[in-house]
Amino acid sequence: MGLEIRFLGPWEIAADDHVIKLAGQRRIGVLARLAVNTGQAVHTDRLLADVWAHSSAATAAKQLHIVISKLRETLAAHAGEDLIETLPGAYRLALPRDRVDAHLFSRLVLRARAARAQDAATADTLFRQALGLWRGPALDEVDAPWARIEAGRLAEERLSVLEEHIDLRLAAGDHPAVARELAAHVKEHPLRERLAIQLMLALHRDARSAEALDVYQDTRRLMVTELGIEPGNELRRLHQAILARDPALDLGTPAQRGTLTEPIVPAELPAGTQAFTARAAEVERLRAALVTGGGPTITVIDGPGGIGKSALAVHVAHAVAGRFTDGVVYVNLHGATAGLAPLTSIEALRHLLRSLGLDGAAVPADPGEAAARYRSLTAAGNLLVILDNAHNVRQVRPLIPGGTGCRVLITSRDPLTVLDNSHHLHLGTLADDDAAALLTRVVDAGRVRAEPEATAEIVRLCGGFPLALRIAGARLAARPDGTISDLAVRLADATRRLDLLEYADLAVRAGIAVSHQHLREEPAGRDAAHLLALLGLLELPTHTTAATAALAGWPEHRTEAALERLLDARLLEPAGPHRYQFHDLVRLYTREQELPAQERAAAIRRALHHYLATAVHAEGLVGGLKGDLDHLPAEQPGEELPTVAAANAWVGRERDNLLAAVRQAAGDLADRTAAVLANATQWLFDRRGWFSELIEVSEPALRGAEEMKDWAGKAFLHQGIASAQSQLGRSAEALRHLEAGLVCCDLAGKPDRKAGLYNDLGILYAMTGRYDDALAALERALAITVRTGRGDHESFVRNNRVHVHYRQGRFEEAVEEARHVLAMTEELDDTGSLGIAHDTLGDAYRAAGRLEEAVEQYRYAVKLQREMGFTLYTAVSSWWLGRTLHDLGRPEEAWASWRVSLDLLREARLLTAAEVAAHLAQPVPDTPEPIRNQL
Repeated sequence: MGLEIRFLGPWEIAADDHVIKLAGQRRIGVLARLAVNTGQAVHTDRLLADVWAHSSAATAAKQLHIVISKLRETLAAHAGEDLIETLPGAYRLALPRDRVDAHLFSRLVLRARAARAQDAATADTLFRQALGLWRGPALDEVDAPWARIEAGRLAEERLSVLEEHIDLRLAAGDHPAVARELAAHVKEHPLRERLAIQLMLALHRDARSAEALDVYQDTRRLMVTELGIEPGNELRRLHQAILARDPALDLGTPAQRGTLTEPIVPAELPAGTQAFTARAAEVERLRAALVTGGGPTITVIDGPGGIGKSALAVHVAHAVAGRFTDGVVYVNLHGATAGLAPLTSIEALRHLLRSLGLDGAAVPADPGEAAARYRSLTAAGNLLVILDNAHNVRQVRPLIPGGTGCRVLITSRDPLTVLDNSHHLHLGTLADDDAAALLTRVVDAGRVRAEPEATAEIVRLCGGFPLALRIAGARLAARPDGTISDLAVRLADATRRLDLLEYADLAVRAGIAVSHQHLREEPAGRDAAHLLALLGLLELPTHTTAATAALAGWPEHRTEAALERLLDARLLEPAGPHRYQFHDLVRLYTREQELPAQERAAAIRRALHHYLATAVHAEGLVGGLKGDLDHLPAEQPGEELPTVAAANAWVGRERDNLLAAVRQAAGDLADRTAAVLANATQWLFDRRGWFSELIEVSEPALRGAEEMKDWAGKAFLHQGIASAQSQLGRSAEALRHLEAGLVCCDLAGKPDRKAGLYNDLGILYAMTGRYDDALAALERALAITVRTGRGDHESFVRNNRVHVHYRQGRFEEAVEEARHVLAMTEELDDTGSLGIAHDTLGDAYRAAGRLEEAVEQYRYAVKLQREMGFTLYTAVSSWWLGRTLHDLGRPEEAWASWRVSLDLLREARLLTAAEVAAHLAQPVPDTPEPIRNQL
């Protein structure tokens, strides 16, 4: 077994089966001091102060040297090596920590706690082993002050572990034995309420309720006599429950069980908080779980809201991120986010797949297929996945990666104990010392030292919840001329009605309310106070300065000043340049604020019409609407977008907010805003291959249009959904929506609106090989466009007819029609449509075998479509340019063009890097799926 040191009881050094005698109090004192810090350096000054407190410095130093020498001789004789290392100005006991009983005790306790959630029998064994190491009072032979302090700490830790073990045994039905053993402990510690509670519960379950009530009376009498206080709430509640014979006390009833209330190489971790404090044991445990091979691949941190789960997860993830060669992915699942529904599994999978390099049509719309694609992409990966704020097991199961080299770190109010192959860490409140340290990290340390009593009061009122402490500290830091005592008084007034430990979210709410009121009292803060209530009206993931200005009806400079004031007050968090977001609990508070109904409705409408105006403007820049919407004039000017590039960038930034805006607008069944905004957004999403999102944004608007009998709006929505379904390979669904759209046009009394639907019907038939049906549909569309004089629409229809002609082998007709379309488009001065026309003429030439002419047209198409930011269309033209160059015997040029196309598809997240590499590895690459889906 080797050499062991034991001081949880009589001092003892053992080597195999022999006990080593150690003479002299100073030798025992030095070795004990080193053993308490096994593996760590103990400075010479510390040893001298602790062991030679009353000796002269010169004599003590010489004596310490002699003692160390003698200890080395004694230990080496049994260990076979020098166990005391000399360091600069210090010594270190180089013994494995498990060879010291106090450290072995701590490790066994940690293992017992880890096993408790899933294997009670193993936890029971480990608790018994840990408690069995105690043979009496710790460090009993060492009478120095430091030893008495350490002995007291160890004794308290032993009692806490004993109580944990008793809880485990009570849950397992071991109450008869527990009742026998606890009587002595309660007698030894008569004022320790938790022991009394456990003994009362054990006696009650052992059909000895009268004795349980006697324990309560004895404990209460002693507390009143010696301390002058009544027993705590928990002990009094148990007393009443025993008197009432409450069935919740019976073993195994649900009421008795505790409830927890609470790319390419992506690097998506949010910034860690500089105020992160304590949690050393939890950090080490999580680090080990994430970097140790062969263990569970999932780690779950659970606990109530505001306890610091996310902060801990992000802190640990930053520490280990470098070990994951395939990167770190972060998803906020909004499992407990006020005002936001939890992400569905498919929404989360879209984020994960985008992070891994896929987007748009490359992301399967079916949840099962998307999950399978995700598992496939991660099967051989070394990836860290952070699933923050999970709602339940059903939400996260599809999000577990496939590879054993991947690790998943989940935070949740739900313990998620049924997840297979998982570690579990329950996060509790901070101890008072750690809570005070957290407050000191946020506030100037000098201010904290100057008002220790006020600091202790704030720590008590915040109940050990990191979020509450950080909010309190942020308000202090924002008011350097204020006092901690003043804040303590304010918090006490605001939370007098609340039990912070049990209602932590209410404590946070009260703190936010104080901050909000403080803004109202400041002349410079009144705008911010009012804006906070307004922001709660919008169901958006993030808030931009421009959209918030529309919400408030203010100029942007006034809005930005108010937003920055809210940021300073820690009531908003940064989410990018000129972009802000709420913490979950602050969002909850804002949604509770009361505003007059008329003001609420007007503010929401202004914000939604800001998005409507900007979406229409963006679409006007990139082409597509051309006045086709059954227009609802926007009541706001919208965001300024001076160029096509600016429009494309805005759509990329605002994708999630556009989805949320349409959903919120659809909630008002008497307003057409949702339908018109969804129609504008459809075009913007379609050009980027965001087909699943296109369906998502259209369906709630479609339901609203149905309620209002807005047949014209429904026709547009059906057309957009049909286009997306077709791109996803769902021909039957696309056909159903197109047919429904035609019916809606008739009901609206607008037969000319059928042109677009017949055009898309022709495309759908052409993609499925029904060329005669395709031409018939296109002829109907063409007749309407000619009659209405819409040359832009006519060019679209004729362009699609070209593709049917050359597929039928009618090459000369196809070329002639394509030339006609090109001439029409040049007259329209539409750069985006001109690029498409050149591409179509290239297709016709290529089909007719006129390859050199095809190359020329494809090159024009690539240039024009690149200018418009049409990434997908540019990739398509580049691909067929490459294929044509290959057919001409120009392989180097062909491969250059194919590489451009594949790089664009990867940039658009329609292919992963691995899929691109697979295409490039082929002698002649197969046509990628996203390009095969294009007409």
